[in-house]
Amino acid sequence: MALQVKLQVFEGPLDLLLHLIDKNKVDIYDIPIALITEQYLEYIRHLESEDMNLMSEFLVMAATLLDIKCRMLLPPEINEEGEEEDPRAELVQKLLEYKMYKYMSAELRDRQVEARRNLFKNPTLPDEVRNYREPLDFEELVGDATLSKLHEIFKSMIKRQEDKIDPIRSSFSEVEKDEISMEIKMAYVEAFLAEHKSFSFTLLLERQKSKMEIIVTFLVVLELIKLGRITTKQADLEDDIIIERAKKKAKTSSIA
Repeated sequence: MALQVKLQVFEGPLDLLLHLIDKNKVDIYDIPIALITEQYLEYIRHLESEDMNLMSEFLVMAATLLDIKCRMLLPPEINEEGEEEDPRAELVQKLLEYKMYKYMSAELRDRQVEARRNLFKNPTLPDEVRNYREPLDFEELVGDATLSKLHEIFKSMIKRQEDKIDPIRSSFSEVEKDEISMEIKMAYVEAFLAEHKSFSFTLLLERQKSKMEIIVTFLVVLELIKLGRITTKQADLEDDIIIERAKKKAKTSSIA
């Protein structure tokens, strides 16, 4: 009765070579190519596989090992830098890369197994805690800008509008009251915010056409600061106030 030998199954020729290197306890950077080639050929002599693609990979590696073995018997080749080339260098590089990917796949597989042990529970937070929102810090929103500085800019814009009025011509006709809607002006300022990442407070007021529009715009800016939709900053007391869109979620406007 013939002796039956059960061969260990390997994923490919590189997997088999790593097994032989570990089995013989040799340095992967100094592979005894004759010994490894002999053991490799002995394995594929007993290999029975119906997968021709897999079988061809083992045969290609066998031819590669024989080629390396023959090249090591010849005088060493000298590269352009004057150093001797090791015929095993390319094979060693492939083995190192395969070993790294093999260990990484094992690590990922272990993490997947550990992840299956994690359990999660549905949130049980009370509504009061879940719906809590941190109160706005108005001092942080306003930043270095002060109401006095805002008031100074406001007064300067009002004075510019007054200087534009011709006192003689203005007396020829009846002055009608401007009807400025806070909602419309709020939408205007928010649209201006959408178009500009940041802008000066003076620039915004200069775009207004009348004293009433300046007043309403000024009130809208204060309301947006209160709601947390904009932030203001000022590099120096004499510099203009810069308005920027707030990053935090703002409260809903209370303007009717």
